Amino acid sequence: MASKIGKLPVTVPAGVTVTVGDNVVTVKGSKGELSQKINDLVKVEVKGTEVVVTPSNESKAASAAHGLFRVLIANMVKGVSEGYTKVLVKTGVGYHWEVSGNVINMNLGYSSDFVVVIPEGITVTIDKEEKLTITGIDKQKVGEFSAQIRKLRGPEPYKGKGIRFENEVIRRKVGKTGVK
Repeated sequence: MASKIGKLPVTVPAGVTVTVGDNVVTVKGSKGELSQKINDLVKVEVKGTEVVVTPSNESKAASAAHGLFRVLIANMVKGVSEGYTKVLVKTGVGYHWEVSGNVINMNLGYSSDFVVVIPEGITVTIDKEEKLTITGIDKQKVGEFSAQIRKLRGPEPYKGKGIRFENEVIRRKVGKTGVK
């Protein structure tokens, strides 16, 4: 019993090198370097321009780890070659954010401002339309940091005010009607 996703080999683009050590896979590319510890349930081999992940036995746990580590390696290869980007959009009167050094200062309609420290390995920029762009090579770090910022003032369903992802669709609700 093998994973459907795990069976697919990971194609390594030009300029990216993958090395497999004892229980550690290291991927180096133009944007940086990432490494991942590998479980004993899977074996990782580099064959030419492909990385092949195989389960070490036929257990259910090995099948799950097979697909997981194949996707983690594919994410590392994409991260060091292309990088990951999340874009956040704020909707609401008086909402403001600015980046100064490694800190984001945000006024989101509460009585006090939020100050968020940008983690190492992540860059944050604000464009003309006041969109916050979060980029980095580690997919997990980029996604987690953008989710933490969105959580500070999530979009509400009545007026749509708050912070949302650029491609996120907010289901709007109809408000109360006046009593006659």
